[in-house]
Amino acid sequence: MDTVFDRLLTPRLVIRRFRAGDAAAFARYRSMPEVARYQSWSAPYPLDQARAFIGWLGDAHPDEPGQWFQLAIAPRDEPDRILGDCGFRARGDEPAIADIGFTLHPEAQGHGVGTEAVGEVLRYLFEDRGKHKVAADCDTRNERSWRLLERLGFAREGELRDSFRDGDGWAGEYLYGLLAADWRAAPQRNTAAPDAVLRQR
Repeated sequence: MDTVFDRLLTPRLVIRRFRAGDAAAFARYRSMPEVARYQSWSAPYPLDQARAFIGWLGDAHPDEPGQWFQLAIAPRDEPDRILGDCGFRARGDEPAIADIGFTLHPEAQGHGVGTEAVGEVLRYLFEDRGKHKVAADCDTRNERSWRLLERLGFAREGELRDSFRDGDGWAGEYLYGLLAADWRAAPQRNTAAPDAVLRQR
């Protein structure tokens, strides 16, 4: 276990390790059809699965190659209220490249929460972990997610057309990448909304 890593802070958010008490909220928003729509799991997301996943994360190192590491996103003034999560994985065949993903509760969407949280995780990966590149893939229909990536400087590097089955049809993916050199050269991005939106229920 990485005993040094605990949390990342932004002006409005704490991006922290999951705790056992987060399991119910984690399972609840991952069970929402609109949240699970473009993700790799199916709704409902069982509470036992959430507990097992959070238990496993307790002993996980944030930079273990080949393993996804998930962090909870919460308001700084309400650190026990989960707004979503952000995960990353150093590639097993090339640990200098990391994949990233994120999920937000519907109430947190549209207020700059995702941009602020993912932006801080990018800073952590590039500055603290020395990554050369961060990559992401996104369902082509998930416009909010790919627009968030583009706001943070990701370049669309390709498209996989009809690359997986979705119900009775097919769906595709956009492939995104952000190089450390491009991230360092870009102006600071801050699209955070006022603090009040984080207190909405």
